[in-house]
Amino acid sequence: MALAMRQSVAVATILARLGLGSSFLSAVADRLGLWGVYGSPHVAWGDFARFTAYTAKLNSFLPAACIPALAWTATYVEVALGIALLLGLFTRLTAFASGILLLLFGFSMAVALGVKSPLDASVFSASAAAFLLAATEKYPVSIDSLKAALHS
Repeated sequence: MALAMRQSVAVATILARLGLGSSFLSAVADRLGLWGVYGSPHVAWGDFARFTAYTAKLNSFLPAACIPALAWTATYVEVALGIALLLGLFTRLTAFASGILLLLFGFSMAVALGVKSPLDASVFSASAAAFLLAATEKYPVSIDSLKAALHS
């Protein structure tokens, strides 16, 4: 039973890393138009201007001059977190930062759009998964595990 539990945790950590990382990169691809133009099936923004407008809607309490910088910052952070999660690099820190970022997104969405929006997008679930990943002791099939094996 203990072996099966450890194997389940190992698989779950890999799936959480891949799921969270690919979700961040998919969202960035959408705002850069890589999934298609706005109005195409499953495309939320289709270009950076629409994403910036969405950022403004979620952060209406900020001065308008701050919004483009916030949209670009979120994009760069999501790219960095997405790549690090996929590779399993600095996984504990990356997962914790992902949990914080997703929690902030979720709260912003809830305030600006109502609580149903982040619930429908599973933002709070993804945040919880990131925090659970951060609490995990080992990260199999990752750069972190390779580094640990080389140092032992």
